[in-house]
Amino acid sequence: MSMKIALVLSTTIGAGLLMSTAAEARPEMVGAHMADYSPGTIVVKTNERRLYLILDDGHAMRYPVGVGKSGKQWAGTTRIDGKYRNPAWSPPAEVKRDKPQLPDVIPGGSPRNPMGVAAMTLAGGEYAIHGTNVPGSVGGFVSYGCIRMLNDDITDLYSRVSVGTKVVVTR
Repeated sequence: MSMKIALVLSTTIGAGLLMSTAAEARPEMVGAHMADYSPGTIVVKTNERRLYLILDDGHAMRYPVGVGKSGKQWAGTTRIDGKYRNPAWSPPAEVKRDKPQLPDVIPGGSPRNPMGVAAMTLAGGEYAIHGTNVPGSVGGFVSYGCIRMLNDDITDLYSRVSVGTKVVVTR
């Protein structure tokens, strides 16, 4: 009898692991026919919840991302205007209005800091491409407009791009 229970339990656990959709840190080299974008451009496809770093006219590094929730999504072209390791975070006015209990600043390195291990700020707004301390949120419609990555993935992307890198966000 206990052998049957063990078999059912291991089968159930195995099926759960196979069906898991949680994002895992591992950028993938993929074929990408994005001739409209020059090498070095970051392209975020909101509906796919994927970020692409264009390598050449046929290849890109692809990363899973969390994107803006309904009503918080945006599209456009911008550039990275700053790069920060273990950044402190101050909630933008809209976030503070929705969550007034948040402190005015959460120090870098704090497990409560939503920026994770690194952030790259985007010109022209209060958005960033950043890590997260909540890895289960990557792959969803979860933010106020920021692009959220697994900490290992933001570390990888951070090392590949520089201030001034073009970023295109599409729906």
